[in-house]
Amino acid sequence: MTILLAGCGDLGTEAGLRFAAAGHRVVGWRRSPDKLPAEIEGAAANLSTADLPPVPADTAAVVIAVAADAPTEEAYRSAYLDGVAHVLDALARDHVTPGRVLFVSSTAVYGDAGGGWIDENTTSEPAGFSGRVMREAEDLLLTRLDGTGTSPIVLRLGGIYGPGRTRLIDQVRTGAAVIPNQPRYTNRIHRDDAAGAIVHLLSMPEAPSRVYVGVDNDSAELGDVLRFLAAELRLDVPPTGSLGGARGGNKRCSNALLRGTGFSYKYPTFREGYRDILAGVGVRHP
Repeated sequence: MTILLAGCGDLGTEAGLRFAAAGHRVVGWRRSPDKLPAEIEGAAANLSTADLPPVPADTAAVVIAVAADAPTEEAYRSAYLDGVAHVLDALARDHVTPGRVLFVSSTAVYGDAGGGWIDENTTSEPAGFSGRVMREAEDLLLTRLDGTGTSPIVLRLGGIYGPGRTRLIDQVRTGAAVIPNQPRYTNRIHRDDAAGAIVHLLSMPEAPSRVYVGVDNDSAELGDVLRFLAAELRLDVPPTGSLGGARGGNKRCSNALLRGTGFSYKYPTFREGYRDILAGVGVRHP
């Protein structure tokens, strides 16, 4: 059974390694396939174009995990909307009907909730172009796969952190971090748990739902995260101040549906995840 990774950056590669370890053939489409590990068969591909490689005939599942080249609406449309359309076109072109196709989306589709809780049933009201384009790509996937025999899955991930994704750690270290003077909830997931969720949703025997929220178990207030990191780094607590608009919106995302499938987290909260990152760079917690 072949797993096709349409877009094989950091997250896609981690998921691919897990599929390969489980005994699957894994094919990764990437602009620079020579950068992929030996466990993943690389094929040169730019998902923003319609000229994609042949889809293996025995493809059982597809992961669409792309990233925009720039923080502009044009770049987002090229990566996400065009990317989804071109992958689906390639499946139709080659007459391949995988059992499941998973699109990696974002909790940005929800916009701001004033600190309230959201889940898969919450109306999507994105505030910026990134969330709007992601929502269009989701709708395209769900609409085009209806009645085809392929189950579409949208996985809306919170902020991904992990190896090489240390924005908050760097802010605390450099003194750039500011604790907001009003409560601001944040939602995140470790890169390894995001990859694990992808593998789980494509492998579980039960029929999947169409949409899942992928965050960890703690929609933590940003100030709590920053104070925790300062303590771990043995640095002064960052100052309190105004941050302006909330990055990603002020909301608390529920992962109850994902957990209800039997998925378990390696890093259930930011504490375990950040401690593991800091241990990897020689920082021990008190």
